[in-house]
Order: sequence, then C-alpha cells, then structure tokens
Amino acid sequence: MSAILFVDRDGTLIEEPAGFQVDRFDKLRFVPGVIPAMLRLRDAGYAFVMVTNQDGLGTDAFPRADFDGPHGLMLQVFESQGIVFRDILIDTSFPADNAPTRKPGLGLVQPYLRDRGIDWARSAMVGDRDTDVQFACNLGIRAFQLKTAQFGGEWDWAGIARELLTSPRTAEVRRDTKETRVVVRVDLDAHGEPVVATGLGFFDHMLEQLGKHGGFGLALQCEGDLHVDEHHTVEDSGLALGQALREALGDKRGIGRYGFTLPMDETLASAALDFSGRPYFVFDGSFRRERVGELPTELVPHFFRSLCEAAGLNLHLKVDGDNDHHKVEACFKVVARALRDAVRRDGVALPSTKGVL
Repeated sequence: MSAILFVDRDGTLIEEPAGFQVDRFDKLRFVPGVIPAMLRLRDAGYAFVMVTNQDGLGTDAFPRADFDGPHGLMLQVFESQGIVFRDILIDTSFPADNAPTRKPGLGLVQPYLRDRGIDWARSAMVGDRDTDVQFACNLGIRAFQLKTAQFGGEWDWAGIARELLTSPRTAEVRRDTKETRVVVRVDLDAHGEPVVATGLGFFDHMLEQLGKHGGFGLALQCEGDLHVDEHHTVEDSGLALGQALREALGDKRGIGRYGFTLPMDETLASAALDFSGRPYFVFDGSFRRERVGELPTELVPHFFRSLCEAAGLNLHLKVDGDNDHHKVEACFKVVARALRDAVRRDGVALPSTKGVL
C-alpha cells in the first residue's frame, strides 16, 4: 500500500504573493526547504497529489495563460529535482459558489476514496490555511499547517519530513471471539518490560521472551476458554500478535527484513525469518514431554504457525536438544532475536526488488 502526501500549492509549495495570484514568472518563489523535504519523503515511498483552489481561474480576472506559465515552470523545477506529482487537482470556483470540489470539500478526491491501495494511516495533508486542515480532517488523515505570518501554523517542511519519517511504529489489536478475548499492543521502537497475562504461566513466560529479546514493547492480555483446553488461547494470541506486528511495520520500508541461531545449554535453535508478506512455516523439532508447565508442547509449533499467518511471515524454525523446557524456551528466544534483526529500522529503502512487501 502506498502513502500519499496531499499538498496545497500557493503558500505551501510556492510562496503566495500579496495579491494571492501567481500570475507572472517574477512572482514564483519556492517555500524554503520544500524540495529537500519532499525528496526525503519520496525516497520513503510517498506519492504526491497537489490539491489547490485557484479562485476564478480561466476568467477575465485570472486568465488561464497567466497561470499556466509560472505553474509549468514550477513543475519543471520540481521534476528536475526528481519530484513528480501523481496528480494535480485544481478547483477554479469562487468561495461563494460553495462547490463540492473546493477545499475543504472532497469532490476532487473522490476517486482516491475508492482506492484500496492507499495507506491512509500514513497519508497526510500539508497546507497553509485552515481550509487545508479541515480538508485533511474530512479525509481522515493527519494535517500539517505550515507556519506563515498571515495564517499562523506551526510547521516547516523539515519538521514535517522528520515527523512523518520517524513516527513510532505501534499497533493495537483486539480480537474477540466466542472462545477468547485478546488485546495486544506493540511498539517496535520501544524497549520496556513485557506485560503478558494469558492464564498460562509458562506461555506468559515464553511471550515475555519475544518482547524482551525481540527488543520491542509488548503488552498482551488474553481471556480464553481454558476450561475447555489451552488451544484457543495459544492460537488466538499468536494470530493477534502477528496482526499487530504486521500493522506496526506498515509498508516495511527501512527494515532489515531477514533475521539467528541461539544456544541454550545443550539445546540449539535456529530461526530463518523473512517478512515477505507470504506466510509460510516450517518446523523441524520434537518434544518428548506432553506439557511444559501448563503449555502443551504440541501447541508450540501451532503458535508460530498462527503468528506467521497473521504477520505475513516466512519462518523456518529448527530446534535440537534433550531438555524440553530448554527447547521450547530456545524456540521463543531465537524467534525473538530474529524478529529484532528483521524489524530494526535502518534508513527508508524498501528491501525488495518487487517494490512492495
């Protein structure tokens, strides 16, 4: 899914003159910092859509020819720097017309509302006026109002790029069924003590290993039908956690993607992991004991299979050893360490030649 940065034109990309209309070449001035910031955002996968109100464009008061020259030069400069707009949407009505296509109305962006390929959670709007902020509110995305002497605002372009590219990778998932109620919160860039409660002591300890050794914030609570057996609690915890990881990763730009071999006394576990978006799980190992604590050992691979299905994760997990407690714990720890490497953010490049993960 692609994120879109909707941008106003006058006062946002180029400075707005006293008479409001940029109708001569000598009036064309770029807003400070706009090109470096948009280049950073482009490299992070953002597409750009210009949405602008041009009052009375095409009338005698604002002839189209006066607009086209400076506008074309502006686009030429952006393109020379590697910045191309996916779409340029211009409303030519007057405020008194109350046209649905005029910002903050959404008439011009109706096709985007039906586009299932847009990552609305990461998309945003940049403008200089209150109408731009209201447009973003109507669209359900974040608004950044540029700081100007005329309209206020608090952002500059460098700050906008920094905010969008370093925003925390968090997610909260609630999974309610007739068998379980699960709440999971993850923060991939936070380090804290995991908080886990499933009613299965040893399983709680194993999930804590994922957060602790995975290097991410984890809170997971599950109320399950343990009076039946442990299966639904373990399975649904894996599904909810996998979904949370997928949502927190977003479009996966900048991640390591792949992840580790880990010894634990006589036990050796390895996890080959890929956030490919194509779930697949292979387990090579066995347990002699039926349970470790309250956790049935047959549910260990089942948990990881559920995690993979919900996270879009390819995982090959192998464990050898004599002590089943060590083997189960080593499985969780080695997957945690592989996750730590895979979700670590390093830059903004997408680790795939396909262009999508």
